[in-house]
Amino acid sequence: MAKSKVTSSIQKTLVTVAILAAIIGVILFFFKMNIKAMDAAGAMMGPPPVAVATADVSEMKWPVESAAIGTITPVQGVTLSVEVSGTITELSFESGQPVQKGDVLAKLDSRSERAQLSAVEAARDLAKLSLDRSKQLLERQTISQAEFDAADAEYKQALANVENIKSSIDKKEIVAPFDGRLGIRRINLGQYLNAGEAVVSLQSIDPIYVSFYLPQKELAYLKVGLPVETISDAFPGQQIIGKISALAAEVDASSRMIEVQATLPNPNGLLAAGMFVNVRIEQADPRSLQAVPASSVLYASYGNSIYTVIPVEGGQGYTASQKFVKLGERRGDFVEVLEGLELDERIVTDGAFKLYPGATLLLQDDRAPVAQLNPVLTDS
Repeated sequence: MAKSKVTSSIQKTLVTVAILAAIIGVILFFFKMNIKAMDAAGAMMGPPPVAVATADVSEMKWPVESAAIGTITPVQGVTLSVEVSGTITELSFESGQPVQKGDVLAKLDSRSERAQLSAVEAARDLAKLSLDRSKQLLERQTISQAEFDAADAEYKQALANVENIKSSIDKKEIVAPFDGRLGIRRINLGQYLNAGEAVVSLQSIDPIYVSFYLPQKELAYLKVGLPVETISDAFPGQQIIGKISALAAEVDASSRMIEVQATLPNPNGLLAAGMFVNVRIEQADPRSLQAVPASSVLYASYGNSIYTVIPVEGGQGYTASQKFVKLGERRGDFVEVLEGLELDERIVTDGAFKLYPGATLLLQDDRAPVAQLNPVLTDS
């Protein structure tokens, strides 16, 4: 009877295990079918296409040139001052005024010197009369040669005294030494000036110099008379063409650069001393090269790359392919491609950072700005 009870217990356990196994089997079956269904749905949907702008690898002609930052300097430029001390009694100029050579700009009080001038002129006239009488008496041999020489010396001394006082009066006048434009006035009427104190700056306007430095390797083509193009950020898009007027006699030993000076026309006075300008000098005829917009390049330490556009077989869309490239010179919005791409190959110019090899592309070429070789800044 005990044996019958054990057998019955075992049978119940086996039935329970069989039922649990059946339940687990059913659950695993439905879980597997659900996974297959999800995989099938994912395969049908796939990742959404990435919106990008594209362009073709194009052949361009870039000028072979040298570029530098130049500084505008005047052909003639001085800060006017006085040689002697005195009080300003007359001002005849305003700040920023154009002047001509010889224009009197200011005068100091010279009443004392003019009084002295009257005295020495009277002494000069008297010495001249004495000299004339001595000359007549010498011709009659009434006086000796020594007496005549003394009268002549006295007259010459009187002349020197007159010139000395006139020079002192002239030093109390500030005169423009050349044509140009004045700067900011530093003095006022009635002010007492010490000798050497600055009055106003004077700069010649037209023509004007631009000085800049180039590497010593550029000496192979640099020569006086070579055209120079300059652009200032103060006047965007306005080019001023001049010519090289001088080269330094030596190369700077510390920087291995040579100073170059060019002369520019400046009839309207647009360029002012101290301004910086971008300088460009063409060396030779333009060279042909392959170039792409710089926005298409993905820069990385292991190598720079560009995504190209690959049509899907059957014309059903486009995919991305990553290519590593070797870059050259950069100019404006473009960069030169030395290796890695073929001419007329289509590349991604905007949105490349979102891509991966094989990504599906949605072409929207109007979303990116037009790349320019010589972009010009405009006021917004």
